[in-house]
Amino acid sequence: MNSKATPQHRNAGMSKEAIEVALGDHLIYTSSKYHTDATTHDWFQITALTVRDRLVERWMETMQRYYEQDARRTYYLSLEFLMGRTLSNAMLNLEIQEQCKTALYELGQEFEKVAEIEADAALGNGGLGRLAACFLDSMATLDLPCYGYGIRYEYGMFRQSIENGIQMEHPDNWLRYGNPWEFPRPELLYPVKFFGRVVEYKHEDGLVRHHWVETDDVMAMGYDTPVPGYGGKTVNNMRLWAAKSSRDFDLRYFNQGNYIQAVADKNESENLSKVLYPNDTTEVGRELRLKQQYFFVSASLQDMLFRYKKNHQSWAELPAKLAVQLNDTHPSIAIAEMMRLMVDVHHQTWDEAWSMTTRIFSYTNHTLMPEALETWPVAMFESMLPRHLQIIYEINHRFLQQVMHHFPGDGELLQRLSIIDERGGRRVRMSHLAIVGSHAVNGVAALHTELMKRTIFADFERVTPGKIINITNGVTPRRWLNQANPALAKLITERIGKSWLTDLDQLRKLRDFADEKTFQQQFSAVKQGNKECLAGLIYTRLGIEVDPASLFDIQIKRIHEYKRQLLNLLHVITLYNRIRCGTHPDIVPRTVIIAGKAAPGYAMAKLIIRLINDVADIVNNDQQVGGKLKLVFIPNYDVSNAERIIPAADLSEQISTAGTEASGTGNMKLALNGALTIGTLDGANVEIREEVGAENFFLFGLNAEEVEAMHRQGYDPLTYYNGNDELKRTLYMISSGFFCPDETTRYSEIVDMLLKHGDGYLLLADYASYVACQEKVDELYRDPKEWTKRAILNVAGMGRFSSDRTIREYAERVWHVAPIEPTNNTPIP
Repeated sequence: MNSKATPQHRNAGMSKEAIEVALGDHLIYTSSKYHTDATTHDWFQITALTVRDRLVERWMETMQRYYEQDARRTYYLSLEFLMGRTLSNAMLNLEIQEQCKTALYELGQEFEKVAEIEADAALGNGGLGRLAACFLDSMATLDLPCYGYGIRYEYGMFRQSIENGIQMEHPDNWLRYGNPWEFPRPELLYPVKFFGRVVEYKHEDGLVRHHWVETDDVMAMGYDTPVPGYGGKTVNNMRLWAAKSSRDFDLRYFNQGNYIQAVADKNESENLSKVLYPNDTTEVGRELRLKQQYFFVSASLQDMLFRYKKNHQSWAELPAKLAVQLNDTHPSIAIAEMMRLMVDVHHQTWDEAWSMTTRIFSYTNHTLMPEALETWPVAMFESMLPRHLQIIYEINHRFLQQVMHHFPGDGELLQRLSIIDERGGRRVRMSHLAIVGSHAVNGVAALHTELMKRTIFADFERVTPGKIINITNGVTPRRWLNQANPALAKLITERIGKSWLTDLDQLRKLRDFADEKTFQQQFSAVKQGNKECLAGLIYTRLGIEVDPASLFDIQIKRIHEYKRQLLNLLHVITLYNRIRCGTHPDIVPRTVIIAGKAAPGYAMAKLIIRLINDVADIVNNDQQVGGKLKLVFIPNYDVSNAERIIPAADLSEQISTAGTEASGTGNMKLALNGALTIGTLDGANVEIREEVGAENFFLFGLNAEEVEAMHRQGYDPLTYYNGNDELKRTLYMISSGFFCPDETTRYSEIVDMLLKHGDGYLLLADYASYVACQEKVDELYRDPKEWTKRAILNVAGMGRFSSDRTIREYAERVWHVAPIEPTNNTPIP
C-alpha cells in the first residue's frame, strides 16, 4: 500500500468541539439542509457519517499495517452476520459517546431519538449470526488481522408481527434509507458460475485438465464495512457480497417491446442476495439456498487469492499466509471451490492443492442434531455445480482409500464416513466434506464437543483422533454489558476500574462486594431501573401493564421444539391453575416474558407462538389472578430488543433438552447482566454452572446420558402424564380449548405430539423437576438480599465467557495468527 495514501487526520478530531463542527459540516455538505429543515433521520445520517469519518482513518491505517507486515490473515466465512445497530457500538468502541451526545444536545438534538432511527442489520437468524458479530468485535479488539465475509442481503431476517396471536412475516427492508456504514466497491467484481458442463482436455504439461463451460454467470460485488475494536486502534473489515447481473439489459427484447424480459436476467441474478434464508420447504427455495452458499464462498476465495497474489509470486506460501474458518456447514462448499481454483484455474497438481487446502481450512460445528447437518441431493449438485461434484467424488475416493488401508474390511465404517450418503437417495454430506478438508474441527462447548466425538462424528474421532477440539463460545462485553446495560457497566467500573472491558476475568473482583450492603443496594437499583424501562416498553408497544417489582422470568431465543418454550408455557399454566385454586397463596408475583421468531415453514413452532399468545390473553385478563402472573410475548426479537430485555432479566430460562443445544450464547448474556439461570446440563450451561457456582444456578432435568438412556430403553410419555395430576390438568386445558373457545381443537396437534407421537424432546419427563425447581426460584426471590448476592456472583463468574477468550483460543490453537499492533510511530488520530 502506498504510504502517500495515509490519512492526514485533519478532520476527525475526537473532542466535543471537533465533533460539533463535523456534524455541522455534514448537515450542510452531505444533507444539503439547514438546521431548521433537518429531520431526525437526517441527524442520524450525519451523526453516523461523523462517526464513520473517525473510523475510516483507523481502518485505513489498520489495512496498511497488515500489508506492510505481510501478516498471516484469518478469513471468517459466515452466511450470517447479525450485527444489529452500529452507531452506539462504534461510539463506545472509539470512546466518543459522551462527546457525540453533548455535541448533539448543543445542536438541539436528543441522542436517544437519533440513535433509534437506525435499522437493525438483521443479516442473521439468531445465535450463529450474532456469534459471528461478537467474533468480529473481538478480532479487532485483540488487534488480529481478520476479515469477515458474508452476503449483503437486501432483505434481512423477516420482521415479525403478531396478529390474532399468529406470527406474521414481513420483509425487513433494512436498506430502505441506505446504509451509512458501508462502502460500495463497484470495481471489486468477481464472476461466479453456475450450471453448464465440464470439458476434459490434455494440457501442454501432459496432465488432464478440466474446463467449466457454458455456465450461467453472476457477478459478486463487494461492500465493505469497518468493524472497530475497543479503543479504536484496530479497525478490521467485513466484506459482504451483493449479486449483480453480468448482463444488465438485453436490448433485443427492449427493441421488441418486451420490457419485462429485457431485464429478466438482471432480476433473476440479483435475487441471489435478495433475502436471508429463503424458505427451504420448496425445491426452488432449496436451490436458491445452495446458490447463495456457493456464491459468497466463490467470491470470497477469489478475493483472498487475488489479495495474496498482489504480494507473492509463488503459491507455496499460501498456507502460511491464509487461514479460513468455516462458520458451520453453510460455507463448506469452499473446500471444493478452493480445489477447483487451485487445480483448474491456477494449475496446481491435485496433491499440491489438497495439501494447501487442508492446511488452510478449519470448521466449526454448531449442531448435534443429524437432521440439521446440511446435505444436498447429488442430482442438484450435478446440475448446478457439476465440476464441484467431480471434485467431491475425487476427495471422497482418496479419503476412503486411506480409511480402508487403516481399517481394512470395515465396509460399514466406509459408508458412515463417506461424503456421499448412498441411503435413501444419494446426497452430499456437507459436514463430512468440511471435516475431511479441514485441519481442525471444533465444537462450541465442552459437552457439545464430547457429544460430537461420541455420537454424530464418532467415526471421524476414531480415524483422525485429535482433530476434533473444543473452543467454548463467548460474547463481547462491549455490546452486551457496556452498551446494553450502561448503568451496570458504570457501577462495575466505579468499583474495579474499566479494564474488564478488555479483560473480562477482572469481574472476579466483584466477589469481594457480593455481601456488601451498599453494593447490593446499588446493584438492585440498577436492575430495578432496567425492569422499569422494560415495563414501560411493554406497555407502550403492547398495552400490557406489568409490575416491575415482580420476578422477570425471561426466555428469548429462536422458537424451536428442542428449546422447549412449550415447557415454559406448561409451567405458566400450572402457576395459573395454582393461583385460581388458591392452593399456593404465597406464589411470588411473576412476569414471564418470551420472545423469538419461528422459521416461516416451521408449522409446530408457529403453533406454539399462537398458544403462548392465547394463554397470555386469558391469564392477563383474569381478575382472579390479581396481578400475580403475567405472560408477555414481545414481537420481532432482534439485537436491539435483546439489548432492552436482557438487562431487565431476573431469571434466565435455558431449558433445552440435555444434549441438543450446542452452546447457547443468550445464557451468557443474561448471566453477565445479573440474571440467575434455571437450566438443564446442556450446552454451555454446564460450564456456566461450574464458573458461577452450583449453588447460584437452578438445575433441573435429565442430563445428556440419561436422555440417551431413556431413548434407548423406550420412553413412554404416558407414564409421566398418568402419574402427575397437575400435568394432566395443564394438558387437558390446552387440548379442550380452554385458551381458544372459538376453536376448541386448535392445539390438539401439540397435545398429540406430547402424548401420542413420542414427546421427542422429553418435556413430560422433565416437567415435575422443572416445576419443583421453579418453586426453589420463588423461595430464593423472597429473600432479596440473598437473591442479589447470587446475581452479583453470576456476573463475577462470567469472565470465561468473553468472546475475547474464545478468539484468543482460535488464534493460538487453530489459525496461528498473531496480533499486529500499531507501532509507536503509527499515526493514530
